[in-house]
Amino acid sequence: MNLRTRLRTTPAVWTAPIWLGIIGFYYFYALHFEDSYQEVVNGPLWAPEQVEVALSYFYAFAYAITLGLAVWEGGRLKRDGVWQLAPGRSRYRVAAHMLAPVVAAGWLVLVLPVVMRLIETRLMPTPAALAPLIMAMGNVCAYTVIGCALGHLTPRMISAPLSAVAVFYVIVETVKYDAPTWPRHVSGQPDTSLGFGEEYGAATLVAPFLFIAALAAVAGAWWIRTAGQGRWAIRGGAAVAAVALMTTCAHAAGGWAIADGPVTSHHAPARCTGSAPRVCMAEAGGAVEKLDQVRQQIVTSTAKLRAAGVKVRMPATVSDSLLNGRDRKASSNTTWWLPLSRQAGQAGGGMTAIRYAVLRNSVTFPCAFPSSFESAPSADYVVNHDAAMLWAAAVIDADRPYLAWRRGEYGGAFQNPRQVLNKVTQRTDDALKLTAKQQTAWFHEEQAKACSLADQGTKS
Repeated sequence: MNLRTRLRTTPAVWTAPIWLGIIGFYYFYALHFEDSYQEVVNGPLWAPEQVEVALSYFYAFAYAITLGLAVWEGGRLKRDGVWQLAPGRSRYRVAAHMLAPVVAAGWLVLVLPVVMRLIETRLMPTPAALAPLIMAMGNVCAYTVIGCALGHLTPRMISAPLSAVAVFYVIVETVKYDAPTWPRHVSGQPDTSLGFGEEYGAATLVAPFLFIAALAAVAGAWWIRTAGQGRWAIRGGAAVAAVALMTTCAHAAGGWAIADGPVTSHHAPARCTGSAPRVCMAEAGGAVEKLDQVRQQIVTSTAKLRAAGVKVRMPATVSDSLLNGRDRKASSNTTWWLPLSRQAGQAGGGMTAIRYAVLRNSVTFPCAFPSSFESAPSADYVVNHDAAMLWAAAVIDADRPYLAWRRGEYGGAFQNPRQVLNKVTQRTDDALKLTAKQQTAWFHEEQAKACSLADQGTKS
């Protein structure tokens, strides 16, 4: 059968308007429902993350469409009596020629969104970025083999649509499995999202491929022509091996937590400048061209706080939190993790936000405070604590973002948020009218008062 005839008769072409429509709808609507085009291209942009996002809507569709079309073609091979003809060519070659358009359709459902996303974000694909795509394309081949065998055993008019719906439903529903967790990880739709600088571990992608490939191998074993006991020995051996492999995959994936398959971090390249502190930003974070300006803001803000009498220890390194990975190392005296790219980018608050980030990491108190207003035995310390912080924020011209943050916090915790905010701002305004030396003394007194009130609230 020549190519033109094959394309004219294959259901992969007849159904193309349906699956191409699905791609268009989910890509242009669902994929941009939360993040607009401008938000996407503003960054940060990381190829593996963007490919993972693009594929997340299409795994189930690709597998379902592939299986349904393969069942139909397998049934057509049986109806036309192809297997009863003289064996001029092997069964595998006949099936491959018949199923090639089905595989192509399944691959296009996966490849088109990835290509469109990479063009949209102007990113170059990398082997790590394309790894989940390759895994899914391998799964499409496995579903094609399974579908062809199913079409040979069942009436295709019924089994083709039912199998497609069943596979789609099962894969989509696996995200609801809390215990056990292995169905989420071997469904062929990775349950783990990628962050900036992250890549899938080999096990995350190999386990789902081997799980479905084992079933495909069993289906393929039934086509072997070996006569006598040899045929059943091969089929039985394939079935036993498949069960063992699938059990191994399920056991390995069962040890992974929800949405927490093996992932490797810290792959994103960084650009650094200066020393003491050495400031590093992600090259693909969307704001690396402002690296020198960001470092200047960090150094200047720290110097102003020191000059005002605030005890600030300059860290050796200030790194972009985009480079932190999912382990989220906490800032220390020697290393600060600040949202440099996010704040300095087009969607961030600019240099004011950088100064605000410095404030949150540099100004400390000689005591510990509750992690939230709700967990505090008493909120008496809040006015003194926040007045001191607002004064420090004013020193480096970061008072507006600090007030905006606290205003939102007060609204959800206090019955009289406006009165609390007025007390904080009034104390700070009064302090800013003092001499420089008096302001320094006032700041340390506010810190001491806040710690004393927090300690009294804990004891009471």
